Formats: sequence, C-alpha cells, structure tokens
Amino acid sequence: MNQSVTEGSANTSIANIIYVLYLLALFNGITAVIGVIMAYVYRDDAPEWLRTHYEFQIRTFWMALLIGVIGGILTMVLIGVVVLLALAVWWIVRCVKGIRYVGERAPYPNHLSWGI
Repeated sequence: MNQSVTEGSANTSIANIIYVLYLLALFNGITAVIGVIMAYVYRDDAPEWLRTHYEFQIRTFWMALLIGVIGGILTMVLIGVVVLLALAVWWIVRCVKGIRYVGERAPYPNHLSWGI
C-alpha cells in the first residue's frame, strides 16, 4: 500500500468516477469496462475503507456480466426481459449506495455480497 496515502487524505474522486461510469454503462455498456479496469488499477494503493469500494465495484461488474449473459439468453423465452430489468435496478441501487458511502468516507458494508 502506498504510504503517502493516509486514511484521511484518500482521494475519493476515482471511486465516484467509477460509480458514475457504471451508471452511464446502462446507456452504452463500454464505460463499465473502463470502470472495472480503473477499479483494478486503484485498488491496491487505496486505504482499507476505500478498497472495499473498489472490490465492490469489481464484483458488481463480474456479477452483472454473468447475470446479463443469462438474462440475454433467457430473452428467447421472455423471462430474460424481467431478469435484465431486475439487473438494471440492482445495478443502479448498488451504484447509488456506493456513491453515498464514498461521500461519507465509509467502507461499503458487506462489499463481498451479491445483494444490494
């Protein structure tokens, strides 16, 4: 971990940018890929509380990709539309809550869970 970054002076803008990129991905998709790459790059040098956000963002990306593929396949039997809509709501709630916790300079609780 980079010793020049202290708990109090941690730059939260990168984590917030990733959350915004994730929200923009609902319209274009590619910004989520940029966001997950950024999360991988910044995770190791972040203080512990901020690292929970980067790990959360990485897990959110991979879980959404998996559920999105399953939902895409299931659109052939129409249930996929419901899965994809639920995925969009799940994605938005996770991002909004993440932005809130970053603003409070608090770790994301249960950042390794699949839930909201």
